[in-house]
Amino acid sequence: MDTVLIVDDEKNYPPIIAAVLQDEGYETLMAYSGQEALNILERSDVDLVLTDMKMPGISGIELLERIKARDPDLPVIMMTAYGTVEKAVEAMQKGAYSYILKPFDNERLVLYVNKANEMYRVVKENRQLRDEIESKYQFGNIIGKSKAMREVFEAIRKVAPTSATVLIEGESGTGKELVAKSIHFNSPRREKAYLAVNCSALAESLLESELFGHERGAFTGAVSMKKGRFELADGGTLFLDEIGDLSLSLQVKLLRVLQEKVFERVGGVKPISVDIRFIAATNKNLKAEVDAGRFREDLYFRLDVVHIGLPPLRERTEDIPLLIHHFMEKYAKERISDIPVTGIDPSAKRLFYEYSWPGNVRELENVIERAMILCSDSVIREEDLPKYMKEKVGSTLPLDGIPEGGSLYDTLAMVEKRMIESALKRANYVQSHAAELLGIGKSGLNQKIKKYKMNVASKE
Repeated sequence: MDTVLIVDDEKNYPPIIAAVLQDEGYETLMAYSGQEALNILERSDVDLVLTDMKMPGISGIELLERIKARDPDLPVIMMTAYGTVEKAVEAMQKGAYSYILKPFDNERLVLYVNKANEMYRVVKENRQLRDEIESKYQFGNIIGKSKAMREVFEAIRKVAPTSATVLIEGESGTGKELVAKSIHFNSPRREKAYLAVNCSALAESLLESELFGHERGAFTGAVSMKKGRFELADGGTLFLDEIGDLSLSLQVKLLRVLQEKVFERVGGVKPISVDIRFIAATNKNLKAEVDAGRFREDLYFRLDVVHIGLPPLRERTEDIPLLIHHFMEKYAKERISDIPVTGIDPSAKRLFYEYSWPGNVRELENVIERAMILCSDSVIREEDLPKYMKEKVGSTLPLDGIPEGGSLYDTLAMVEKRMIESALKRANYVQSHAAELLGIGKSGLNQKIKKYKMNVASKE
């Protein structure tokens, strides 16, 4: 039950207003001065303050200022029988949610209170979600509460203090470099260099020079000596992205550096010793590349000392609300409109959940950035999302019975359960087939069935 604090020095007003609001389901507290109101706020949780503007001692304006100094988000509605444009403007400039002129009818009062309370409820939900993200579900800029992501966080915590080589596997857009950075910046090497090289972005000759450096005259155009990434990362961390695209000849040379921590610049003969922490990443199955003869087995085992696998977003849908909230906050400053975005329309929520996210978290971030720019009011709607999302989702999932005011967590959980039930029915309750329809692994489907305590008899 939401609580409204009513403040007015006129003895008759607070009980009358309290009776009206209690009939609407609100709990009420009453104060007859600004100081009494502050005392109540010290010891009670209040969701809305309804205060007279003109009071002896601490005025309504002063009370507003002191409330906003304590909690900038707590809504305050000003009441006044001396309503002037100047006073109203002053109250709004100091953070009042709205003001209402005495005498007012009960319907108008209830309307103002309901709107202010609804706004504050969203603020509290967002505040709680932010606190949960910061305290439980985040490691650096990596966000997730799913079992798979908790395992990733635990792996980072264990490997970061060491100098062990790490291999990160995952689809494009899953956050492999974020994991690499988290390992480095939580390690004893955090004060030293963190350098990254994309092994698929450069031709073999250029990549060799980029990694090893070169001596003057080593090749046409080498007009001066250049240090490579191995040398520049000495004492720190070198992140080799898309390691699966490294040529076989460079794989041999990299293997020597990993084994001996020694190399020569291109065109040089002087051995250079380095102390580097290697982290490699790939969007390929590197073991399969070894089996196919495209990647050296000895290098694979040198790289795969500690293995971290990042799941695609479609296999950790419970993390979608956290990611949405994180990116909405990140791109709030991109908005031209003064209207803050506080939520997502239920039909748009369905698209976020049902879409398969081939671009993973990176694609989700781009979608949110776009929506925050295009959104014309306080709610992200379907028209603010890319057209291809709706086209690829397919048939509409019924959302009857899902409350529009429900939290994103509860809504997505309800939609997820319905999708599982629908997929199982279409697959004749063969769980492997249902998992294929949902685009997740069978083990992932089993976990979700257990999570929702669904009584499903598998036909396998």
